[in-house]
Amino acid sequence: MSDQHPIDEPGLSALLERLCRAHRVPGAQLAVHHRDRTVSVAVGEQVLGVGRPVRRDSAFPLASLTKPFTAALVMTLVADGDAGLDDPVACHLPEAGLDTTGTVRQVLSHTAGLPAVVPEDAGKAGSARHLAARYANRQSEVAAPGTAFSYSNVGYVLAGLLVEEITGMPWPEALDAILLSPLGTAPAFVGDVREPGGRSVVGGHVVRAPGRRTIPVPEQGVSVVEASVGSLALSAGEVALFARQFLARPGPLLAADTVAEMRRDQLAGVPFGPYGMADGWGLGWARYRDGGSDWYGHDGTGDGISCHLRFEPVEGTVVVLTTNANTGQNLWADVVGKLREAGLAVPGQGALDTDGDPADAPDDCLGGYANGDLEYLVTRGGPGLLLGLGGPPQYELSCTADLRFTMREAGGEPSVGLVHAGRFLRDPGTGRVEYLQVSGRLARRGRSEKW
Repeated sequence: MSDQHPIDEPGLSALLERLCRAHRVPGAQLAVHHRDRTVSVAVGEQVLGVGRPVRRDSAFPLASLTKPFTAALVMTLVADGDAGLDDPVACHLPEAGLDTTGTVRQVLSHTAGLPAVVPEDAGKAGSARHLAARYANRQSEVAAPGTAFSYSNVGYVLAGLLVEEITGMPWPEALDAILLSPLGTAPAFVGDVREPGGRSVVGGHVVRAPGRRTIPVPEQGVSVVEASVGSLALSAGEVALFARQFLARPGPLLAADTVAEMRRDQLAGVPFGPYGMADGWGLGWARYRDGGSDWYGHDGTGDGISCHLRFEPVEGTVVVLTTNANTGQNLWADVVGKLREAGLAVPGQGALDTDGDPADAPDDCLGGYANGDLEYLVTRGGPGLLLGLGGPPQYELSCTADLRFTMREAGGEPSVGLVHAGRFLRDPGTGRVEYLQVSGRLARRGRSEKW
């Protein structure tokens, strides 16, 4: 690959085939836009053993890569004067009875202090507005709005409701009419949002150790309430076309000032940033800094799928990978490495800075932490710490002296499990460890009757 142009089609196809075999990924697409030229390749099967090949126009579930589309929808409403970025989101949703003071800007940049996950019974809530009122109001704030980054699906449920309230259309219909149809893109959806007879969607797969079994996932578990959070399915080429609207020479879809504001880092003055996910955050876009130009993008992981997008506006480069296996995250890391060898400085995650000497974590790291319905328990075990999420210890933590850590699945196979990063954070006033941050989600020290 290193002796070929980075968007040489045979080279990209051969690379993707090789990496899919290495990571037991049944099928994938890779699209690279560079120097005003887009190359898209597809390899493998839509469902393992069925024999239906992945095509360049096959729709893959995007999971959380749906969120930038929702943010762009909201920003079209802001551009039209129907909402203001610094409006409290609750003022646009009077029927929901929200008492959050978070603004539209804070919701889109994950700084509204809202919980991370939508509850499992969300699909039975009757309506998204009832969910928003019942759930967002009954949960304690993770942090005061504007004081910390904490990745929140609940925030993007509210963003979707905002779109519906102002446009008078269901979120999928607004997405199609305002964003996708003008690009010539026909959307597909997954889970309860999927329409009978609509565009078919590639299936997910879970690769398990031992034995490296590959298990098909029949359907993505996305409720109607979560449509604006993770229901969209598109091809890598179609995602690349959307991302091209945010380059230095943007396409016709969005105004230049809207594009610039969405890319602008919104975290100035926010003490706790998106450690382990990115180096900054705009409105819907993560920002990655790797010593050169800023890159932007988002990742999406769902039930046996993993999708990744990065773009660099100045040179006009876009890279999109869609995969139908949980090990697609490892495949993405290898794609990033190969493209960097070929001269494209594509970032993977934000700078993790976990190269410090291993150290024993102090006792005040131990105990329970909560983010909405997410409950974490940190205990000692072996040479380091153990982390349980709503149950027994599932992850092993290796800490540094300044309380950063890497996190691996306990007893997992290194080639299957991805290494994540996190940190413990001290309260500035008391000096006591008060927060746990994992993959951008902030959890505050708390108690549960389970502990």
